Amino acid sequence: MAKCTLLLLGLLLALGCALTSSKSLKAKHLDAASETLASLNRSSFPKGFLFGTASSAYQYEGAANEGGRGPCIWDTYMHKYPERITDHSTGDVAVDEYHRYKEDVQIMKNIGLDAYRFSISWSRVIPKGKLSGGVNYEGINYYKNLINELLANGLTPFVTIFHWDLPQGLEDDYGGFLSPNMWMIFKITQSFALESLAGKVKHWITLNEPLSYSKNGYATGKYAPGRCSDWQKLNCLGGDSGTEPYLVTHHQLLAHAALCVKESNVEQAQVSQKGSIGITLNTDWFVPVSDEKKDRDAASRALDFSYGWFMDPLTKGHYPHTMRSLVKNRLPEFTKEQSEMLKGSFDFIGLNYYSGTYAIDVPRQNDAKPSYKTDALVNQSGK
Repeated sequence: MAKCTLLLLGLLLALGCALTSSKSLKAKHLDAASETLASLNRSSFPKGFLFGTASSAYQYEGAANEGGRGPCIWDTYMHKYPERITDHSTGDVAVDEYHRYKEDVQIMKNIGLDAYRFSISWSRVIPKGKLSGGVNYEGINYYKNLINELLANGLTPFVTIFHWDLPQGLEDDYGGFLSPNMWMIFKITQSFALESLAGKVKHWITLNEPLSYSKNGYATGKYAPGRCSDWQKLNCLGGDSGTEPYLVTHHQLLAHAALCVKESNVEQAQVSQKGSIGITLNTDWFVPVSDEKKDRDAASRALDFSYGWFMDPLTKGHYPHTMRSLVKNRLPEFTKEQSEMLKGSFDFIGLNYYSGTYAIDVPRQNDAKPSYKTDALVNQSGK
């Protein structure tokens, strides 16, 4: 597997304004940015650049109780705790892509898109999360039909294997990605799903935004399964914000690498089909709030605790030094074999970027309770 190829999926051109208090200068920069954006067209991009759109299964498919699909943690989360969703909506119907995928593909074609990135609902293909609980071939056929429709209309499928919708059965039986068993379960089940669809799909993404899953599911409790420390008073459903985010990330990284190792049938199939497999990360950009060294260091730490948290293991086989020095024994360690498995375990890296923020140094407080939210000793503002 190629170790150094970096592919930025869904490239965003960020045209920023200068950090200044002068309103006239800001307006000048905005005008220049608007002119640049207005002149952009397909010829502005290199040959082979793909324009596409993306979705996640729970947000788009609907048909939550149809076609043999089993429940996932988002079904449970949104039905048991509707107050956690602003409009109390669920993914039961969503945009109904399960029934209307042909219409959706025609819309993409009419817009002039080249590619569509979608995710596989784990519980639609393997309802209870494990192969021993049975395979839902009706679900597999749905994805085959979607892929065939895309190809027939000239769109390239990019398939995400896991986009946060863990089968509820695995949450109940193992505690989800908190369990060290989860990365091997992921490899076995998703190898089956991938091999079932591999004939016509060349581009695969193992995990979408594992940072969001770990942080919002286990440090702040905003996302399913809604866990965090009680002392944060965020009305979470149990959990420990000082340990669980790190465990979940550790097991997600191992799950990604296990699916990508050269010895696997998945990797052999990718090579024979000249395909590629990677991972999609996300991060903010961090600007020091001042020129003082402490704030510059804070910006660097903030990046380590987001982007470096994943990229360092994928390229170096270990977590960033700043994380190891600040989190200490709450941060899991990779064995030598796991480290070697992780290094270079991608053909490409997808990068989702949304916004930037200022980084402000926070002095260490010896009596502070541990949490991923505060471990970096950084306050963020300006989002």
